[in-house]
Amino acid sequence: MSDIPQPPPSSNPPPDAHRSIAGAAGLIGLATFSSRILGFIRDMLLARLLGASASADAFFVAYRVPNLLRELLAEGSMSSAFIPVFTEYHTLRSKKETWELASAAFTTLLSIVTLITLIGVVVAPTIVWLLAPGFHDDPTQLEITTVLTQVMFPYLIFISVAALTMGILNSLRAFAAPALAPVFFNICVIMAALFLAPLLEEPVIGVAIGVVIGGLAQLVIQLPGVHKRGLLFQWRFEPGHPGVRRMGRLIIPSLLGMSVTQINITVNTILASYFDGGPTYLFYGMRLIQFPLGIFGVALATAILPTLSAQAAKGAMDELRETVDFGLRMIGFIILPAMAGLILLRIPLVHLFFEHGAFSSADTEGTATALLGYAVGLWAFAGIRIIVAAFYSMQDTKTPAIAAVAAMFMNILLALNLMGPLQHAGLALATALSAMLNITILIAVLTHRLHGIDWWHVGKSLGRVLIATIPVALVCMWISSLGIWQREDEWITKGILVALGIGISMGGYMGTHALYRSPELDVLWQLVQLKVLRRTS
Repeated sequence: MSDIPQPPPSSNPPPDAHRSIAGAAGLIGLATFSSRILGFIRDMLLARLLGASASADAFFVAYRVPNLLRELLAEGSMSSAFIPVFTEYHTLRSKKETWELASAAFTTLLSIVTLITLIGVVVAPTIVWLLAPGFHDDPTQLEITTVLTQVMFPYLIFISVAALTMGILNSLRAFAAPALAPVFFNICVIMAALFLAPLLEEPVIGVAIGVVIGGLAQLVIQLPGVHKRGLLFQWRFEPGHPGVRRMGRLIIPSLLGMSVTQINITVNTILASYFDGGPTYLFYGMRLIQFPLGIFGVALATAILPTLSAQAAKGAMDELRETVDFGLRMIGFIILPAMAGLILLRIPLVHLFFEHGAFSSADTEGTATALLGYAVGLWAFAGIRIIVAAFYSMQDTKTPAIAAVAAMFMNILLALNLMGPLQHAGLALATALSAMLNITILIAVLTHRLHGIDWWHVGKSLGRVLIATIPVALVCMWISSLGIWQREDEWITKGILVALGIGISMGGYMGTHALYRSPELDVLWQLVQLKVLRRTS
């Protein structure tokens, strides 16, 4: 793979570009925050309904299939393959050619995922047999897991087309509807758990039906935005369309490159089936990790990819380097204090959110150890999103795929060695360590490809972040040391304590950055001022 030649000198992107990215990320993050809150409500309902029972393990193993597909498509390969090509067409070609590309991509995608879904329903018993070897001695659990997998497989059709629609809207800088789509998914699952599940002999099947309905809702909520911009998908079966062929070449390696975390989690699900409650503990641990990762990491990567793609299409590599630098600094600014909070507040958070109904104190301990294993790699999970977005903007999906293969082998090796002494927590830690290897490889290659990244600038930013994280750590350690978390009641007091701890921590964190006059805080403050001025004008 040849290096990109050094471009002629050009000015760094203006602060407006940073504010635009931060503003889009803020919008996506706010919508994602709403989705995560509803997701927690959903998970609390599932924890109360299922606990860490055999039915819960069956559901979370079966849910791994559509959840993996969601990560691959909605938050991964579809966006990374579609947005750079669509942005290039939209930037350099006519509107007619752009919409023809979109319709051809829609028709090709729908045909492929419908065929995959039909095959998946038929071979679901084999999929389950491979995903859950720990269930082999329990035919009843294998059977219910198979049924759940078959029920949820059509989710692939809806979420795939929803991901394509999201790519179109994000390319046009329309972020609101795609970001809000998961909110409706969670509402559907919650409604199914509350009203449909109690009516069925196997309540967990009602939850699975809610997953499928939620996927449809994610698609429907985005269609008005596409229609408003003059696009009605037409049946245009042209798999040989030049743009579709380029997407195909990009999406195949990116399926591995962008989703290495999810692939590793799937491996962990297979191995966790050997431990009672293992799949459930890993699921809830990753749910807490996904809260800051989705709100900030995925939001920033989603917002930054169209900008990177436009810069790459124009050959503005100096601007692209500056945008990558900005993305890395913002990831560190937001993710590192969140990482400290999750590690130090892991017991209070799991206890407060999940220890209700069938979810016991032992389940809290098991989930908290899984959370600890995942949390040490949160910075790597988030940083990978930005670095991979830079590669995809240059329509290079092979390099991330190579790094992903190396990380995947490392994850399997570590998981097999750590699952003995650490059980399910060792599987979570293996995922985190393999993500660190992944990002190390990607950063080394990207630095070479871009002829350097301003690591001094990034390093100074990280230094400020580490100092500002000290008050976060002190407050979280105090909250976690209180004896209230061993008691079964006082939920209001516990909720106030967690909220108070987070509030004081963030006050200290932001105050420290204000003393250092951090550029990252300046960007956020200018964005807030701009929003206020717009509302008052």
